[in-house]
Amino acid sequence: MAQTSSVVEGPLGSLAGRNALLARNWKFVLFRGVVAILVAVVAFLFPLPTVGSLVLLFSAYMLVDGIFAISAAVRAASKHERWGWLILEGAVDLFAAAVAFLWPAITVISFVLVSAVWALVSGVMALVAAFKLNASHGRAWLIAAAVISLLWGVLLIMAPVAGVIAMTWWLGGYALVFGCAMVGLALRLRKHQHKTVSA
Repeated sequence: MAQTSSVVEGPLGSLAGRNALLARNWKFVLFRGVVAILVAVVAFLFPLPTVGSLVLLFSAYMLVDGIFAISAAVRAASKHERWGWLILEGAVDLFAAAVAFLWPAITVISFVLVSAVWALVSGVMALVAAFKLNASHGRAWLIAAAVISLLWGVLLIMAPVAGVIAMTWWLGGYALVFGCAMVGLALRLRKHQHKTVSA
């Protein structure tokens, strides 16, 4: 009898328990999916306010991170440890938080321009690598990827506001797909919950 109970309470039993727990909490999964879909709708309909909200979240994160860094520097100084880099990191974080909060448009445009430079650099590197690759190994595909990256970088530099909207739509697309997947999972879990209750 003891041997049989140990088999039931093994890995398969714990897995079944986790599945049952997840099925019982299908409403939370559904709520998460619905929230993601609402975020996607807001991102598609109001792209610029969505970016503004993300910038404010970034500002809050940098503010908290800067405060913690400076607090760590003060503790390190009291223990006669190295604290210079922590103070510098905290000051940079607080400066970034202030810039993001006071001038969110500049922060967004800076992010887009950094993304543009990254796309241009990666495009050039991919193009150089393409000509060192044999044609039979997919040189054309690497050239196509490099050209797309270069075009994306140029477009971001020429029209940064449009680049902001495009990035917001990408975020909205991700949130929409994720939300639909979570809703589908919740509905499937709901069926299993009813089966468990009836059993």
